[in-house]
Amino acid sequence: MSIRVMLVDDQVLLRTGFRMVLAAQPDMEVVAEAGDGAEAIDILRATAVDVVLMDVRMPRLDGVEATRRICAEPNAPKVLILTTFDLDEYAFSGLKAGASGFMLKDVPPGELLAAIRSVHSGDAVVAPSTTRRLLDRFSPMLPSHGAEPANKDMERLTDREREVMLLVAQGMSNGEIAARLVLSEATVKTHVGRILTKLGLRDRVQVVVLAYESGLVRAGGGGPVGGR
Repeated sequence: MSIRVMLVDDQVLLRTGFRMVLAAQPDMEVVAEAGDGAEAIDILRATAVDVVLMDVRMPRLDGVEATRRICAEPNAPKVLILTTFDLDEYAFSGLKAGASGFMLKDVPPGELLAAIRSVHSGDAVVAPSTTRRLLDRFSPMLPSHGAEPANKDMERLTDREREVMLLVAQGMSNGEIAARLVLSEATVKTHVGRILTKLGLRDRVQVVVLAYESGLVRAGGGGPVGGR
C-alpha cells in the first residue's frame, strides 16, 4: 500500500516540486494539498493521510498550531515540519507540538523520501543528530527543573529504560544505542516502545524534548545532569 502524503505550503511552486518528486515513487501518493494550516485541518477531516509535509510560515493558521491540532487527534498522521532556515525556532516549536521531525526545504530528494518512509514506519526520528543540534541551541529557552523529572511517569521506567531514554535524548540511533549497551537493535526498539507507552509520548522526538525540559540532559554536552 502506498504512503499517503499531504503537502501543506502556501507556495504553489514548492508544492508542485514536492509533488513531482513523490509522484515518481512507487510507494508514495500525494492525496491532498493545502495552502495553510486551517485548510489542511479541514481536508484531513475527510481524507486519510499517513504523513503530512508541513510548512511553518503560512497565512491564517501557521504550521506549528496546525501541527498541534492535528497531532492532538486520535490516529493522527505523522507530521514532518519543513523549514527554510536551519535550526529555525519555529521548527523547535513544531517538534514540541507533536511533529515527528523537521527538515530543510532544500533537502536532497533522496533524503526527503527516506525521511517520509522512516517517519511512516515509526522506526526512527528524522536526523537525530540534527534534532540534537536544534535542542542544544534552544534548550536555554526551556524551563529549568533541575535533575528531578518533571513527568512523574518517568518514575515508572526501569533503570535500563531510563538509560536508553538518556541515549535517545543524546541523538543516538537504535543501532548506536545497541552498540553502547551491548544489546540487539530489536531489544533497544522494544525498550523505546515501552518508554513511549509509559510516558504517553508519540515518538522519539518527544522523548528528546521531555529529557531536555526535565533537566535530564544538558544543552551542549548532551550528557545527563549530574553525570561525569
